[in-house]
Amino acid sequence: MATHDGSRTVEAVQTTLDIIELLLERDGAGITEIASELDRSKGTIHGHMATLSQNEFVVKEGETYRLSLRYLELGEKVRDRLQIYDVVTEELDDLSASCGELAQFAMPEHGRAVYIYKSAGEKAIQSASSPGKREYMHCLSLGKAMLAHMPRERVEEIIDRHGLVGYTDNTITDPDTLFEELETIRERGYAFDREEKIEGLRCVAAPVKTKEEIIGAISISGPASRFEGEFYEEELPSKVTRSANVIEINSQFS
Repeated sequence: MATHDGSRTVEAVQTTLDIIELLLERDGAGITEIASELDRSKGTIHGHMATLSQNEFVVKEGETYRLSLRYLELGEKVRDRLQIYDVVTEELDDLSASCGELAQFAMPEHGRAVYIYKSAGEKAIQSASSPGKREYMHCLSLGKAMLAHMPRERVEEIIDRHGLVGYTDNTITDPDTLFEELETIRERGYAFDREEKIEGLRCVAAPVKTKEEIIGAISISGPASRFEGEFYEEELPSKVTRSANVIEINSQFS
């Protein structure tokens, strides 16, 4: 097997990773279900599950396998590498409290936006996003804020790899239109999501960056019924930009 860049991969390892992804998505599954979904024999899946269980990466409850608590340890280790995590959580908590809406922080990895932390104000909507969840970047204010500060060649690589999936009538699915949007974002310093991922949901985001690279982005999300006019076009961009600047300044001393 080969990856998108031509590197060789190991099929058995890929099967194990596919199993983990399936268990994560379905919150558990049995041998028959896993084998059917992944188009593998039950014997092959039994072998993988025995290895995962022996190494304590899955637990068996009756006939159902689930991911184990080992992943909590792994997640904590990864989070501890993020030297700005504490200032991100503090700033997002303040931001969500000040506007009453949902504040989120994401970082770029493998061409997608990965949610790191979110904080809900008193009026915040319910969101399917959670720490570790990965999303395509072109349809999110967070993602576009990060793409705007990447080299054009890198953005083109991301488009080639992930495409420009359409979610609503407002999603940007044309590369030229996206690059025009990214130029506008660079000039004004923040990005909008005008119901591009979910109908009825609007967001505004600002990039968090150093002189050398984009670190991530911070956003505020809410219903279109509240996110309109001066509040959406001016007040929220000012708030999210200020919070991004605070994180940027603190990142210099991490």
